[in-house]
Amino acid sequence: MSDRSLRLTMTAVAAALLAALTACGGKGGDSTAPGAAPASAVTTAPAPSPNPVHGLKDTVRHITRKTTRATRPHLVRHCTTSTRRVSHTSTSGSGSHRRTRTWYTTEHSRDCRKVPSGTETYRRELRPERWCVRLDDVNGDRTQDDLWVRVARVDYDRVLGADDHSRVQVVPLVPDTGC
Repeated sequence: MSDRSLRLTMTAVAAALLAALTACGGKGGDSTAPGAAPASAVTTAPAPSPNPVHGLKDTVRHITRKTTRATRPHLVRHCTTSTRRVSHTSTSGSGSHRRTRTWYTTEHSRDCRKVPSGTETYRRELRPERWCVRLDDVNGDRTQDDLWVRVARVDYDRVLGADDHSRVQVVPLVPDTGC
């Protein structure tokens, strides 16, 4: 399992656990760090859905893509050829007149595989680019505020141009990996 798929799996498990605790009335701890949203403000569905969400525009956040230079083995195709002498026989006649003829041919084969040869540099992605929108009065519920929703670039641009506290509708991305 790759690091990315492990991270996605862990995020999904954490979201499902948080949703279960929220549904059961658990708060997940009252200690909130300065600037962090309280646990009751973070509501997550057990599985992200492509259903539209509407609410009042609070704020937007664009998280840029973060990359770094890294090195990996440079793989080159290395082929080896081999030959093999194969004998063939054919029999004709019967009894004391039976005759066996033998001849030889050469079979050529080629075996190719990728082998490391030095290193190459590439750009490794540390954090993907994300567009997020924070909504108040989510789906008409006045008690549900400060919900961060990860959206597509088109929805982000549309909400960015809207006035503050205007009613907007967005479609959350599936899977939602957070903002």
